[in-house]
Amino acid sequence: MTEPAPADLIHLEDTDGSRCIVRVTGRFQPDILTGHDILRADVLVSASFIDARLDVYLLRQDLGSWQQDLSDLRPGRQASIGGDRGLSLTLHMHEDGWLSITVEDPDRLTTLLGIRPEENWVNKHQERLQQVKQTWPSEVIETAPGSYEWSPDRKR
Repeated sequence: MTEPAPADLIHLEDTDGSRCIVRVTGRFQPDILTGHDILRADVLVSASFIDARLDVYLLRQDLGSWQQDLSDLRPGRQASIGGDRGLSLTLHMHEDGWLSITVEDPDRLTTLLGIRPEENWVNKHQERLQQVKQTWPSEVIETAPGSYEWSPDRKR
C-alpha cells in the first residue's frame, strides 16, 4: 500500500511572503498499535527574518482540540495546536483581521509572525482538518488504560 501524499493542516500566508504551514507527512509508527494513530508533521515558518522547519507529533486529541478552537475562533480569541509535549503553535485573531502566530519549540525556537490571511481562511482550515482525518483515520481503540487493539473498521 502506498503512503498518502502529505496534506497541509494549516496553511497561512500573506502577500509579504510570510507563511506558517503545518504539513502532515504520515503516521508516526505505522502498524504499531501505540504509535499508529499519532501523526508526524512539519511546521514550516518563514518571513523576512526567519526560515525554519520544525517537527511536531499530533495526537487525535490535538486534532479534536484544533477543531473546537477553530469553531470558537473570533477576534480576541485564539486557536492552538501542539503544546505540552514540545512544539506549540498559537493563532490569536485580532479585530482588524490580522493573526498573531506564535511558534514555540522550547528546545530550539520561539517566534511571532503577523499574517493577514484571506477572508474565508477558517472554513478552509476546517476543510483541511477533515481531509487530514480522512487521509489518516483513527484505526486504534484504547480498550483500557494502556491497552490497545485495532479498530474493526481498520483499512489495510
